[in-house]
Amino acid sequence: MTRLQANLLLLLAGAFWGMGFVAQSTAMESAGPFLFIGLRFVVATLVMLPFAWFEARRTHRVGAAPLQRGDLLRFGVVGLAMFSGMAAQQVGLNHTSVTHSGFITGLYVVFTPIIMVLFLRRWPHPAVWPAVTLSFLGIALLAGGRLESVTLGDLLTLLSAVCWAVQIVLIAQFVQGRGYPVMLATTQFAVVAVLGMVAGFLFDDVTWAAATGAGTEILYTGIFAGALAFTLQVVGQRYTTAPQAVIFLSSEAPFAAAFGALFLDERIGRMGLLGCVFILVAMLMVELLPLRWRPTDGPTPA
Repeated sequence: MTRLQANLLLLLAGAFWGMGFVAQSTAMESAGPFLFIGLRFVVATLVMLPFAWFEARRTHRVGAAPLQRGDLLRFGVVGLAMFSGMAAQQVGLNHTSVTHSGFITGLYVVFTPIIMVLFLRRWPHPAVWPAVTLSFLGIALLAGGRLESVTLGDLLTLLSAVCWAVQIVLIAQFVQGRGYPVMLATTQFAVVAVLGMVAGFLFDDVTWAAATGAGTEILYTGIFAGALAFTLQVVGQRYTTAPQAVIFLSSEAPFAAAFGALFLDERIGRMGLLGCVFILVAMLMVELLPLRWRPTDGPTPA
């Protein structure tokens, strides 16, 4: 798979997540946040289990190194980071506005290359830094870009942005050299499903009515925004770098705005459209500039 094809997979994942934002917002009318997280990833896990089994069988037949217990533990750590990001974001939404949440969550675009540099000593291609800046400005314009005061919800959402950045970096570390992208995705889904259901029974009102009331949203986010989108993320990240991947994944913001306008009668406005243009330019920068501009000195880019 080429880097362009991998980045297009990440773009498609962003589209599924953008639509998932609509489903998630309407699901909260029936189900609590943890119950919703748990059920959608129960669905995602069940959908992906046959594909994980097929991947393991196929990989064994071609003579690749078998999956080790340490691999499953590392995949579980990715799931823990994923659940932490989702839980912090969902709880934070109870204490802050959607505008603030969208703005602060977009900081994962900035945190990802910073984490790569600080903890892994891996420097991204120089084109990533202006692209990250443009992408974040685009997200800020889409979300309104204003923080009049900092609340507990804002701090929790900031924590979620860090968790998402960690999840992206961990996937880059664990899947590129080791393989088994479907098994990684399935394992992280199972971890999120278990933790979500446990938290749901502890903190949410778990009833059959709550589950069925959000049934359509659970199925969509479980199958498309869950199983399919996160698997596309894992597969795509095998063939591109984490700093470049995060630019394409940030496309979920304009997709969410577009689907919100289509299904929820929300309006993007001129500044929001400008934000979409910024994100598109950022994606073109990280895709095209590395082909024409290869640094000849300084740290080795990731």
